[in-house]
Amino acid sequence: MEPLTHFLTGGCIGRAGLNRKTAYATLAAVLAAEAADLDMLWSFAGPVEELKHHRGITHTLIGAPLVAAVVVGAVWLLHRWREARRRRRGGNPVQKSNAPPAVHWGWLYLTALIAALSHLLLDWTNNYGLRPFFPFNPRWYAGSIVFIGEPVLWALFAVAFIMPWLLGLADSEIGARRQLFRGRGWAIFALAGMVALWGWRWVEHAEGVAMIDHTQVASEPVLRVALEPYTFNPYRWHAILETKDFYQTAEVNTWNPDALDSIRSDSQRDVLYKPADTPAVEAAKQTLLGRVYLDWGTWAVVSDTGPEPVPGMAAPEPGPNRHWTTVEFSDLRFNYSFLARSAGHAGQSAAARSPLSGWVYIIDGWDDAGEAMGGREQH
Repeated sequence: MEPLTHFLTGGCIGRAGLNRKTAYATLAAVLAAEAADLDMLWSFAGPVEELKHHRGITHTLIGAPLVAAVVVGAVWLLHRWREARRRRRGGNPVQKSNAPPAVHWGWLYLTALIAALSHLLLDWTNNYGLRPFFPFNPRWYAGSIVFIGEPVLWALFAVAFIMPWLLGLADSEIGARRQLFRGRGWAIFALAGMVALWGWRWVEHAEGVAMIDHTQVASEPVLRVALEPYTFNPYRWHAILETKDFYQTAEVNTWNPDALDSIRSDSQRDVLYKPADTPAVEAAKQTLLGRVYLDWGTWAVVSDTGPEPVPGMAAPEPGPNRHWTTVEFSDLRFNYSFLARSAGHAGQSAAARSPLSGWVYIIDGWDDAGEAMGGREQH
């Protein structure tokens, strides 16, 4: 999921009751809920290295306890700094009946660990996926039930954080005593709403797969099917079907499974015939980009498009009597119509229609002359 959802989930985890067990609980939960995405720093090493390491070791069941430990260590440093500053000022902590709890490092580590694991669970729900059992099992797993940005979740979190604030303003107006741990019920409400949304989308996803299984969408026997989520609408899904000769996409609406237009697919526009396996394609698959992309891209399409310059990378100049070509990598999971730059144009490649695409220049069918993703060249 995108960072905002992770941060707000961590805030709700801390405020759901763990902040009554130890000081710094909400802070630790917020930091641990997002810390796994520090692997995005690999982008400084280039776009292919970013793809290789994003959702890597920090997004595993082995990495989560380490992420939690690092966060608790950072909080410990903050605590030591605050205590040192207090001692320099010559003060002793004032004991009040409504004072916040003391620091209990065991509870704090448990809070951080729960938040770190929540990051893995949230990332599993979308269709990018993660490898939770790496390095023992390198397989990618994806629930594909929630889009990477979900407005319904943002609304739940907005209610969870705004309502306690509004109620606090009302209490201050009437002179009521300030509550130390306001918002626990609203935080639990938001987390429960998230789980309910997952369950709802899981049911609709299963309904969509059943609809595809009982409808002849493709003109050939289907080898495998995937159903990808749209944002906000739990009834709308992007379907991908693979046959022996081609891929076909369709739009599925599970609101009324019996309606004639519940599955829409244009046999001309939504069919992508499998590209030829040329020497340049085989060479591109052996490059760094090719190996990383095919490891991650469960619906990857690799095609030789001829000598076409690509965004962010100058065309090669191989010299006389040498020839170059462009090999494109794309993943059909992200070939949504609303993300397409100009989907449906004749002769347009899958990579040009979808994000998270990659390109490799190949000279004479074997020589790697450059790799790029997202308009950035890998040096």
